[in-house]
Amino acid sequence: MREIRAEKGELCLRLAAGWDEVDACQRLRYQVFYEELGAVPEGNLSEFRRDSDRFDLICDHLVVVRRTLDNSAGAITLGDGELIGTYRLLRQEVADSNGGFYTQAEFDLKPLLAAHPHLRFLELGRSCVLKAFRTKPVVELLWQGIWDYVRAHRLDVMFGCASLEGTDPQQHALALTYLSQLMPPPEWYVRALPDIRAEMRLFEPEKVDQRRALRSLPPLIKGYLRLGCFIGDGAVVDYQFNTIDVLIILPVTAINSRYFAHFGEPTG
Repeated sequence: MREIRAEKGELCLRLAAGWDEVDACQRLRYQVFYEELGAVPEGNLSEFRRDSDRFDLICDHLVVVRRTLDNSAGAITLGDGELIGTYRLLRQEVADSNGGFYTQAEFDLKPLLAAHPHLRFLELGRSCVLKAFRTKPVVELLWQGIWDYVRAHRLDVMFGCASLEGTDPQQHALALTYLSQLMPPPEWYVRALPDIRAEMRLFEPEKVDQRRALRSLPPLIKGYLRLGCFIGDGAVVDYQFNTIDVLIILPVTAINSRYFAHFGEPTG
């Protein structure tokens, strides 16, 4: 497999090398999810100040490194610079050998996977960038890394949870109602687990101001929509992470072809 690597100015994207760098990703995630965004630590997370779970052992981890070191307290450094962003990747064959996908705790993936036995799925998760670096160049680097990974492993479908901040769906009524209109065709339909499903259609869709709704969405979700993603049926309130999760489903064949000019044609 060819190396996953991209550069933009002082920024470099690559895969984490070894457990020490995965540990650094966990520390970065703790800073962003728990210290900045209000996630509630469970068990010994607050003692070790790491966002970790069993999936970290089996996933690949993209990292964005800034070569100019920040000497301020709390900076997380790797051998080639400061860690400023990460994304967790889980391929289907790895998930199948290790108890399934993380997303299956919130959404019923079984019908989706059964409907496409010849396609290879990739779960995206734990997207995390330091606040000062949530800029277009960093987002583009992460997308370049994901796309290079998809091509290198000949993957067909990307999916994963994307989040709205907070745990009150009514505060995101416009965004959720807008997203509820983007249900996929039957072969790509996924529904939130019934015991934790939150309704997304919170008022009449014809009353949705489309432009205002788009402006209210987080940049990550807007990026997925531009690429041509589908949205799962129902949201899930995640009280630990202080978020409302929606499911993103992105078949490679659904990606708007104009983006290939920037990220490259799929292989296969």
